[in-house]
Parts: sequence; structure tokens; C-alpha cells
Amino acid sequence: MTLADVLPSLRSSLTHRFDSDLWPVTTARTGVEVTVGGVALAELARQHGTPCYVLDEQDVRLRCRQYRSAFGDGEVAYAARALASRAVFGWMAEEGLGLSVCSAGELAVAAAVGFPADRLVLHGDAKAPADLHAAFDYRVGRIVIESLTEIPRLAAEVRGRQKVLLRVLAPAGPAGVGRVPAPPDDERFGVSAAPGELDEAVGRIVGQPGLELVGLDFFLGSQVARFGGYESVLRRLVEALAHVRDRYGVVLPELNLGGGFAVPYRDGDGEFPVDVFATRCRRVLRVECDRNRLPLPRLTVTPGRALVARAGVALYRVLAVRREPGGHQLVALDGGLGDNPRPALYGARYTPTLIGRENDAPATPSTVVGRYGEAGDVLARDVPLPGDLHPGDLLAVPDCGAYQHAMASNYTMVPRPPLVAVNGGASRVLVRRETVEDVLARDLGV
Repeated sequence: MTLADVLPSLRSSLTHRFDSDLWPVTTARTGVEVTVGGVALAELARQHGTPCYVLDEQDVRLRCRQYRSAFGDGEVAYAARALASRAVFGWMAEEGLGLSVCSAGELAVAAAVGFPADRLVLHGDAKAPADLHAAFDYRVGRIVIESLTEIPRLAAEVRGRQKVLLRVLAPAGPAGVGRVPAPPDDERFGVSAAPGELDEAVGRIVGQPGLELVGLDFFLGSQVARFGGYESVLRRLVEALAHVRDRYGVVLPELNLGGGFAVPYRDGDGEFPVDVFATRCRRVLRVECDRNRLPLPRLTVTPGRALVARAGVALYRVLAVRREPGGHQLVALDGGLGDNPRPALYGARYTPTLIGRENDAPATPSTVVGRYGEAGDVLARDVPLPGDLHPGDLLAVPDCGAYQHAMASNYTMVPRPPLVAVNGGASRVLVRRETVEDVLARDLGV
């Protein structure tokens, strides 16, 4: 199923967008003008300055509907760490999604928009006391236990009865490795899906009157494009469910398969086939449950970047250009590591595009770097850009909806960019641009 199938009224406009899976679904180009959500990106850069994050509300909502349609008999919970703001959480609530949070801060944003508590899940390897207190105060629907030492902490502080999931580690083999794999098992929390540690964890949880174990939780990795790893994990998880039933007489009704579904960042990456994935998940789950004589558990998935990455475009101004004798050019922007640390953290690369002016210059291999002077501050390497780039030019970088705004910092004391939503020909600021005064306000030393 495509986004046009989810919302048929888009079919006529889809033919006018870029021939790429990298841009928001409402993107259109007429001459030098590029619009998203019916708003010209160059005009947004003039109004709000650069760097600037632009977010297509319609694209986010369409992907929410696509995932809900694919997993219609299960639940889709948005992984809040990808992009957290009151507006985005409000869209998720309106589209019927759940929400996976991992801090008291993210929970406070959810509370600010009245997100339904029963659709909230608290994750986190190392939950601080403030995180747990906030979860209990808001009465979140699920808390994921990720270590044996968490069990007595929850049991000592729980108010009433709290539903919990148990994070398990179930090796998926090479087919399950994504481009950003999860840390190895000896560097992350969770309990083994094999008998032994699993028995100890389940025994401790069911022995606590304030905790109700309702299912298992799993995370394979990020940017996973193949189903093989998930298929292997589903078998292991169903075997674990059967073991819990046989050992403790408890049939767990829920299974959270996590997220990590791949998003294209460069031309040719291809789009993740969510409908095919959901169908295969249901098929494998049904076969394995039948084999183990188990009722089908309710399946939850927690996509993050898959819902917001392609809805985002980052806008930058060129500050400097250096041309090498061989024709290669080095392009420096007014942003980079501080507003998008993914290249430094994961080696991520993007596909910037010149917008806002006429250009007939031949394409030149270009490396695009940020303003921070760090070795990892490279947004794109050897990408084709016009050979006449000069300071003041505007570059638009697609696929910047996930983990840019969320991970932005004040490195070198640079204020963070604004987040601007577009929809139906109008724009509105969701998160204002930070100022130097904002940054200095926290520095109390005189």
C-alpha cells in the first residue's frame, strides 16, 4: 500500500513531487521553486533564517495511517525519541497511535497535550527515579522492565497495580543486523529469552502483587531493511511465551516487536515495504503460536524515524566554497554537527539540493561540511552539486525529520534551530529558534 492508497486525494499531486523517496510526499518543484506542504522552502528560509527544520504535517499523518492500516489488528506506538514536540505528539494522538517515551521530559510533553495514559509505554535501560515517579503520577499504561534490578525498584514504588513488559534479548543472527545495529548483548540491558535468566525475571515479577506481567518487549536495531532477522526473533519470542506458560501457567497477551524499520537517506535506498512486513509478521506469528498451542498475542510495533524522517527538510545557507584543481568542491554550511549529529555518530550521509535560484552549471562532486570544524562534521560526501555554488546559496536537505531536532545541542554555544510545520499552504512555528540569551540564561556563574 502506498501513501496515495491511504489518502486517494493525493494521487493527482504525487505525480508532481520529486522522483525520489527522500522528500516529503507533498514536495513539488516548479523551476527553481521547491514547495513542501504548499509553502516555498526559500520563503521559509527568508522568514525564519537558517538553519531551519521544516516538517510536513501531512506526510507525518499519512505515514501514521499507513502503519495503522498495515498493523490494523495490533498497535502502533510512536517512538518519541525520534522527534518530540507537543504538536507532533498531538498528531500521533489524533491518528490513534500509542507513544513510547523514555524520560520524564518526554512524558511531560505527552502530558502537556493530554496524551491518553493507557496508550503510553515507558522504555529505558536506566530509568531515573524522576522517570518512574512521572510514569506513576501519569498512570502510564505500560512500563518496560529491562533488568532484574528494576523489579524491586518498581515493586517498592508502584501505586496500585502496574502493567509491565519484560525486555528480552533474542539473537537474530546476521540477517537481523541493520545499518545501525543494536549494541551487543553484553552492552545493553534486557534478559535472555532462553530459560534461566528469563525464569528468574518472570518469577520475580509474578511474585510482586503490584506488578502485572502482560508481555515481552524486544528491539532488533535501527535501519533494518530485511525481514529475516524479525522472523528469527518472532520464533524465539513465541518459544519464550510458551515457556512462561508452561513454567508459570501465565499466558502473556502482548508482544512488542520494537521498531527500527529502514528509511531511505540516499537515492536508490528504496522504501521499506511496511505492508509486506506486517503480513509476514502476522503469518509467522500465527504459525509459531499454532505450533506452540498459544493464542495470538496482540502485536505492537514502535516506529520512530519511519514516521517522521521523510517529513523533515533542513535548510542551510552556504558560507564558504573551496574548489580543488581536480574539480571537486568543498562546501561549508551554517549548520552541521550541532543541529545534526547523526553523521558524526553513525556515519550518516544526506542528499542536499540547491534551491531558490536559476542554475545551468554542470554538476560537480562536492563534499558538504558543517561549521564546527570536527572530523565527523560531514553531511554529504562526493555528491553532485552545481559547480558554481557560492556563499548565500540555499541548500535543502531531505530526510531530516528524525534525530536532528531531537539530538541538537549548543556545541560551541550556537543556538538551536526552529522547527516549522507546513500544511495546506500555511506554516507555523512549533518550536521557536533558540537565542544566545536562552543559552546564557542557564549560566549562573558571574
